Amino acid sequence: MRKAIFPGSFDPLTNGHLDVIRRSLPLFDEIVISVLNNPDKAPMFSVEERCEMIREIIPSLGGNGCEISVASFSGLTAHFAREMEATAIVRGIRAVSDYEYELRMALMNRKLEPEIETVFFMAGEPFSYVSSTLMKQVFLLGGRVDGLIPELVEAKMRAKLPDR
Repeated sequence: MRKAIFPGSFDPLTNGHLDVIRRSLPLFDEIVISVLNNPDKAPMFSVEERCEMIREIIPSLGGNGCEISVASFSGLTAHFAREMEATAIVRGIRAVSDYEYELRMALMNRKLEPEIETVFFMAGEPFSYVSSTLMKQVFLLGGRVDGLIPELVEAKMRAKLPDR
C-alpha cells in the first residue's frame, strides 16, 4: 500500500494546500493530512478546530480512489511518518526559498527514516504566493481572501473575528 502523510500547520487551510492534496491523490492509496501541533506558533485555530475543518472539506476532494484522513501530531515529521507506516511525505513548494528549506528538511527526514521518501509538488500557478501566514495577515488587516482559502475556512475566520 502506498501511504503518504501531508504535514503542515494548516492554520488556516488554503486552496494551495487543497491543490497539492488533489494532485497527490493519484499517486497514493492513502493520504493522512497531518496537522502539526507547534507550540512555538500563535495559531488562529486550535489543532482540533483545524482537524475538524479539514474533515469537513475532505468529501469535496473526491478521493479519486485514495483514502484521505486527518490526524494531528507533535514532534518530528519523520517519526510521525514511521508511526503512521507511511512510505512518503508530501510537501508543496511555492518558490526557490521554499525549495531550500524543504530540501534541508527532506534530507534530515531521510537521515532519520531512510525508507521514507519526500515527494515535492510545485504550487499551482494561482497559489504560488499563497501561504497560511499571508492569508491570516491579509484577513486580519481587512483584505479579501476569497478564492484563496476554502469558503468554510473563511466563514470560520469571520466567526472567530466578527469585526473583520
